Amino acid sequence: MRDHRQLLIHRHKLVQIRTRVKNELQHLMLNQGMQKKQKLWSEEGRAALASLPLEPWADRRRQDLLNLLSMLDGQLEMLSDALTQVAGHYPDVHLLMSQPGVGTVTALAFVLTVGDVRRFPRGKQVASYLGLIPREYSSGGKQRMGGISKQGNRLLRFLLVEAANRAVRFDPVFRKEYLHRCHQKHFTVAKVAAARKLAIRMYWMLRTQTPYPQVLSSRVA
Repeated sequence: MRDHRQLLIHRHKLVQIRTRVKNELQHLMLNQGMQKKQKLWSEEGRAALASLPLEPWADRRRQDLLNLLSMLDGQLEMLSDALTQVAGHYPDVHLLMSQPGVGTVTALAFVLTVGDVRRFPRGKQVASYLGLIPREYSSGGKQRMGGISKQGNRLLRFLLVEAANRAVRFDPVFRKEYLHRCHQKHFTVAKVAAARKLAIRMYWMLRTQTPYPQVLSSRVA
C-alpha cells in the first residue's frame, strides 16, 4: 500500500508539472495576441501554436515546452494505466466510484489513505483526520470557527475538493446543498464543505458496503 501511495504521489506531481508547462504555452500565445484557453489543446489549437511565427529564442522555448508536454503526456498515460491495474486489487475502489464525481484516482487515494474505516467510529473523525474540519477558537465564552485545519493527507484533500466540484454537477443532493451554502458563504467555503460531506459519505459507503444511490436512503445521506 505504501508503494501504491507513491504511484499516486508521482502521478500527481507530474500532473502539476504538466499544468505549469501548459500555462507557459498559454502565456506564449497571449504574448502574441492569441487566446485559445482550453481550445489550445485541441488538434486545431496545437496546429495554431506550432505555426505561430516567433523570434528564434521564443521559437526554441515553444519547441522545448511542446517536447516536454509530449513526454509528460506519455508518462501520465502510462501511470494512469498502472493506476487502473492497481485499483483492481482493491474492491472498495469500485464501490466508491459509484458515487458521482469520484473517479479511480480519488477512490484509490481514499482507500489507501484512510485504510480500515472501522478505526473511525464516526464520519466526523474521518473529516478531522483529513483536515477538513474548521478550527475552533473560544474566548470569553464565545465560540468562533476559523479555516480548516489542513492536517492529514494534502493530496487526498485536494482530490476530494476536485471530486466535490464534479459531484455538485451530477449529484442532485450535493448540488442543492452547495447552491444553498453559496448564498450564505463564500464559494470556497462551500467547496470545502462539499468536500467534507463527500469524505463522510465515502466513509459510510465503505463502512456499510453500500453503493450510491442506496447510501442516500441511509442516515448519513
